[in-house]
Amino acid sequence: MSQRYTKTTTSHWGAFNVTVENGKIVNVSPFTHDPNPSSISEILPQAVHHRTRVTKPSVRKGWLEGGRSRNRRHRGRDTFIELSWGEALDLAAAELDRVRQEYGNNAIYGGSYGWASAGRFHHALSQVHRFLNCIGGYVGSFGTYSAGTAQAIIPHILGKEFFELTFSSQNSWSMIAQNTQTLVMFGGINQKNSQVSIGGMTRHTTGDWLRKFSSQGMGLVNISPQRSDTTPDASWLPVVPGTDTALMLGIAHYLETHNKVDRAFLSRCTVGYDRFCAYLLGQTDNQPKNPEWAEKICGIKVTEICDLADKMVAGRTLITVAWSLQRGEYGEQPFWMATTLAAMLGQIGLAGGGIGYGYGAIGGVGVSVSNLEGLTFPQGINAVKEVIPVARIADMLLHSGEPYHFNGEEKSYPDIHLVYWCGGNPFHHHQDLNRLRDAWCNPDTVIVHEPWWTATAKHADIVFPATTPYEREDVGSAQGDAFLFHMPQLIDPIGQARNDFDIFSDLATRLGVGLEFTQERNVSEWLDHLYSEFLENNKGLGVEIPKLAELRRRNWVELPIWDPPSQTVPFSEFREDPTTAPLGTPSGKIEIFSSTIEGFGYNDCPGHPVWREPTEWPNTVLGVKYPLHLLSPQPADKLHSQMESAIADIPNQRPSPVTIHPLDAEARSLKEGDIVRIFNSRGACLARTNISSEVRKGVVSLCTGAWFDPGEDGVERQGNPNILTRDKGTSNLGQGSTAHTTMVQIAFSAN
Repeated sequence: MSQRYTKTTTSHWGAFNVTVENGKIVNVSPFTHDPNPSSISEILPQAVHHRTRVTKPSVRKGWLEGGRSRNRRHRGRDTFIELSWGEALDLAAAELDRVRQEYGNNAIYGGSYGWASAGRFHHALSQVHRFLNCIGGYVGSFGTYSAGTAQAIIPHILGKEFFELTFSSQNSWSMIAQNTQTLVMFGGINQKNSQVSIGGMTRHTTGDWLRKFSSQGMGLVNISPQRSDTTPDASWLPVVPGTDTALMLGIAHYLETHNKVDRAFLSRCTVGYDRFCAYLLGQTDNQPKNPEWAEKICGIKVTEICDLADKMVAGRTLITVAWSLQRGEYGEQPFWMATTLAAMLGQIGLAGGGIGYGYGAIGGVGVSVSNLEGLTFPQGINAVKEVIPVARIADMLLHSGEPYHFNGEEKSYPDIHLVYWCGGNPFHHHQDLNRLRDAWCNPDTVIVHEPWWTATAKHADIVFPATTPYEREDVGSAQGDAFLFHMPQLIDPIGQARNDFDIFSDLATRLGVGLEFTQERNVSEWLDHLYSEFLENNKGLGVEIPKLAELRRRNWVELPIWDPPSQTVPFSEFREDPTTAPLGTPSGKIEIFSSTIEGFGYNDCPGHPVWREPTEWPNTVLGVKYPLHLLSPQPADKLHSQMESAIADIPNQRPSPVTIHPLDAEARSLKEGDIVRIFNSRGACLARTNISSEVRKGVVSLCTGAWFDPGEDGVERQGNPNILTRDKGTSNLGQGSTAHTTMVQIAFSAN
């Protein structure tokens, strides 16, 4: 007899219904309470049961048979031998023990780069870090690829941790709708990106808010190389990629020289404007940063710059900056300069005015809910204090022992002998994948938990087959969301897949710390324990939260915590009295000039916002050879690279489409749908042309997400832009990703 049922679960892209028949996921459907559900889930039945699933513990042949050297150069090209769980766990435990005994725990890198599951217990990063802490610790990482540069610079400017500010100290959508007259969007506000949020976003409303803003007559300005980065109703200023800081300086110069600056606010609430202004007017370098100067750099006409400045000063203006702006060389500058520009307007601390970061980057930004105390699997204490910037992993593996600068500290890269990766796919999100491939050859051993044979799994030595969120039980609760989900186990694990907790429990037992890791609890008991803590920690909210048994029965609940009545205008108390409500900066004020940063002595990030021409730039010799500026935005059809193997099966989906301006296509005799080769000095990939005037001339756009798949000739065949991007830190301050300062050339390919 056929057994068929449907349950609701959640994900980082929202909730959806899953239909199971005879132990197999056969269909998904939208969650009825989501007005604009994401389509990402549609491919899930094919992905979960895909032929690329890792079904048994697997060990690379060269590592297993090759002695101490173990043919590390064969990673990514070698075959794998399937072993029993007992054999594979014994090998991994012995290798972990060998490395920590011979080199110490500071020779272990605990890699986990998020978005693996929206479930709060089966959170890959927490699981691997707890395990490694139980055996003595690991080298960790600071920041995210998404916003690592902002995470470094914003505390210096505003005295707040970046993500705390993002979710708790910004204008809500409703506050913008009620007060903002002009919304200036550097990098746009993209509905595609906002379908995803940390832990999930049950009601996708970003597009609805943008349409509301437009219908009520709000001035919307999209400053981006792509028109599609926000609603088509917005006016479009197609800026040259990476030149937002120059454009902001041109606006600032106009405001200063036309006496349209709020000097009272600057005097009362900021420090260092005089130092910055001397640079702005050219007194320190004989180059005024006027609109004429800015036009030559950013490609926006002088009249448009001046008109925009007049609009911004004429009414309530909110300046927003997309996270993409800080993912380029000198990426600290546009975030610092945008804050400075908002301070010059004097509207920080006013409802609907000032500065905002990351609207549209993820769905939770701008949503107003009462914050719940999170449900978190404890990681324990890391005895190893070494931490690297997250985007510098290849540098660490290639240059162990060598010095580097980061946010005021001079440090040395640790000597890593073992990489343990659980959650994430660095061969998707890291830059210059050929360089990463070389770096990946240096550790003695790479251990990976992975549901699919991704490039990261193929470049590992020991691969443990991990369950997907649909093969285990969990609870979903996201910041910025009012829904609480029981995430039921929908199907049995595929093949011999196991959840991360059970894998680490067995490893911990082999290494003598089993009780420390498990605390004598299994998965079900941990869920009960963590959920009980969750209920206790949120008693003061005044909202009835169901017990876990009730949540299991109901599957999901919506809590009455939307739009709390006591919404506070961001920075309003500081604006009212900076003395009694100071910021967390050394001065207690907004730091347009930072003595701290100036004291670091970094030429690539001095003490106030500046324009620095990127190394890869159209006007350079390199730019003549590779004249097209490559953007690598997030994909619309998936979260990063998740479920890509099933998407790649769809006809005409691979190689990925590259958007190119009609004039750039004509100059290369390219037609719609042509297979092209995109290349520079770092590598090459194939792509399929999408000819459109929605992108600025001289710019091409290739979304991330295709699985890294180089052919024998070295050309990446699926369309992964990170074969082309540059692996260099934003500056000595932030050391973030510079994916968006990349020059390429395109030519027709016969492949």
